[in-house]
Amino acid sequence: MNHTTTTLNRLDVIDALMAQKKLKNYLEIGVANGHIFFRVRSPFKVAVDPAFAFDTLRRIGKTILNPSNLANQYFEKTSDAFFAEDAGRVLTGKPLQLALIDGMHEYQFALRDVENTLRYLSHDGVIILHDCNPQTPGAAVPYEEWVEGQWNGDVWKTIVHLRSQRPDLNVFVLDTDQGLGIVTRRKPESPLAFTPAQIAQLTYDDFAQNRVHWLNLKSPDYFYAYFGLEKE
Repeated sequence: MNHTTTTLNRLDVIDALMAQKKLKNYLEIGVANGHIFFRVRSPFKVAVDPAFAFDTLRRIGKTILNPSNLANQYFEKTSDAFFAEDAGRVLTGKPLQLALIDGMHEYQFALRDVENTLRYLSHDGVIILHDCNPQTPGAAVPYEEWVEGQWNGDVWKTIVHLRSQRPDLNVFVLDTDQGLGIVTRRKPESPLAFTPAQIAQLTYDDFAQNRVHWLNLKSPDYFYAYFGLEKE
């Protein structure tokens, strides 16, 4: 499949949904240095990462640039721990409308993050999954085998799982920014029929041969059409 030349990335997707669909109440898993998180403009933002790559001074500077960062809530722990220990309290009465999952790029980790987030996601909410479309075998290996270059892991298996096991969700991947998975509570389009055991056995070669079908891969422009947005 030819690579698109669009500049659409995960921040563009978040900004468009917030501006035009009025989505708010934002969760980000896998924040790292806050490159995306600090730029999101929402009155309610929750950051989860086991090791934040920023200090208090950076938080202050980013709050000056984006005042909505003043009310941020930070949880320096694994996403599993956050959902077990904090989510019920933090998200009660604040149903999530938008979430970016960009944590550990492995099938079972990403799947748990999606399933846990869905428990708190509003009916019209959107989950964005990063790193769904690895372009090389080296980018798709487990973390302990990764050597250099881009690492996407096997988040693609999470997409295959959701499209096979969740008839209440529509899931597709935008062919941009390493593959942006989009998860919404809508009737699924052309669902798959894999069992979890089958998914666990799939290889990168299997994926490469079935990439477009398994990911329900879409051009970036599809994002605007799907959500009824104006292309800015």
